[in-house]
Amino acid sequence: MTPVDRLIAIDWSGRIDVSGQRRHIWAGIWTNTGSKPTLQLEAGRTRDEVADWLIELAKKTPRMVVSIDCCFSFPAWFLAEHGCTTVFEFWQKAANGLAEQWLARECEDVARDERFWGKPHKRPAQFCGAGYRNMFRSTDYDNKIAQFEAGGDPARAAKMAGITPKSPFQVGGSGSVGTGSLRAMPFLLRLHDAGFRVWPYESASATRPLLVEMYTRLMTGPVAKSNPLARKQYLQYRRKTDPLYSGISRTVMHKAEASEDAFDALVSTLEMVRHRSEFPRLRLTYDPTLRLEGITWRPGVTVPKSRKPVP
Repeated sequence: MTPVDRLIAIDWSGRIDVSGQRRHIWAGIWTNTGSKPTLQLEAGRTRDEVADWLIELAKKTPRMVVSIDCCFSFPAWFLAEHGCTTVFEFWQKAANGLAEQWLARECEDVARDERFWGKPHKRPAQFCGAGYRNMFRSTDYDNKIAQFEAGGDPARAAKMAGITPKSPFQVGGSGSVGTGSLRAMPFLLRLHDAGFRVWPYESASATRPLLVEMYTRLMTGPVAKSNPLARKQYLQYRRKTDPLYSGISRTVMHKAEASEDAFDALVSTLEMVRHRSEFPRLRLTYDPTLRLEGITWRPGVTVPKSRKPVP
């Protein structure tokens, strides 16, 4: 099993303004190509600049894993509705203009798809009551809702305590994930075209960089991340009790204390480091639903067994 040389966790942003992107997109970078591993926290890049940077880094260290805090896809029924048989076809349609069309609050030329909701628009009736489940992918439901039900994992449920489940169809309001996810799809397509493998649609490779979907709350656990004092206390406690945190420089610690986005990037990077042996073993799924929807990576995640289709 080939070891990973570089791990990067990107705390993503769907902001449309350049200054917002430079301020809110943070990357934690762990590199193990010298005498000892290094850890950095960086911001200041736009989405396009992040893509340029990752493509150049991959030329130097192809054994690299990049996690991105956004949804890589939508529910399978929505992809099927748009005639997509792979997620890559869906990304291409998003890049060709559908993403911004879906994000538009009002559009004179094209009727707004009311399934994309959030301030100022309320959740549509078809996603209420019996239709509530339909606005989530299987991986979203598993991570954000199912663990609170009978037979769920209490440890995973504790990480989501007090967090309202979010759907990729929500593109407005506090904590919405749809905007960032839709604006990530042209970015993901560009990286895939540049040679990045994307899990779980493809298996990890010893010679090519790998992209995985990540959800920062599953990495940090229950902490009031928007509170600077809570971030500082969390990091101080981890520094005293967790060997992974003990060697972090003061510069990196101060960045994470000062910014919620930097905090998420740092903690997510270190959880990737802790479980780095898992990444080379990640294999594609043959499950027809997950082939369209994807899976959020978390430590110990497994791909449901399904048979390879007969040619």
